[in-house]
Amino acid sequence: MQKLPPTFYTRTDVVQIAKDLLGKYLVTNFEGQLTCGKIVETEAYRAPDDKASHAWNNRRTRRTEVMFSEGGVAYVYLCYGIHHLFNVVTGAKDTAHAVLIRAVEPADNVELMLQRRNMVKPAWQLTAGPGALTKALGIRTEHSGLSLTAVDSPIWMEDRGVKIPGAEILAGPRVGVAYAGECAYWEWRFRVKDSPWTSRPF
Repeated sequence: MQKLPPTFYTRTDVVQIAKDLLGKYLVTNFEGQLTCGKIVETEAYRAPDDKASHAWNNRRTRRTEVMFSEGGVAYVYLCYGIHHLFNVVTGAKDTAHAVLIRAVEPADNVELMLQRRNMVKPAWQLTAGPGALTKALGIRTEHSGLSLTAVDSPIWMEDRGVKIPGAEILAGPRVGVAYAGECAYWEWRFRVKDSPWTSRPF
């Protein structure tokens, strides 16, 4: 198990990073309670030309300012006033690239994840979908801006030696971005082929 270093996040190609995150592990440790899931679905967002990005045309607001940080910090925002969605900021400072984590496969302390989701037994609904996985892992908007590489961070990513071959990565359009014109058709949503833990539909 190795925490992903800053150099993983500061690369310029956010689409490649979105693919490379498949098979990595998203870990949280809040109040001594560790939970973890293997990432099986991601979406890439690239400012300033991507109209689906919150930072399209380099839009800087109170919410999006964290996206302009150097890669390796969390960007967590509230969707529909209900769902806390977890993104990883990537690239150099002021580039505002980010990867949305859409689904994970439960790995460590599944019992606590079930409690947080008010579920009795593991099923794909536990962590499939960006709002579901954050609730299961305890991630909220208050964690936006946290470093994912700092020694004492309660959120981080790990490489546990899982390698997803290119042939096992499926690509398709992103979800809920019909407003983004031609950008809505970019196939920047990636998932692990045959994983039962990805969000629906694909």
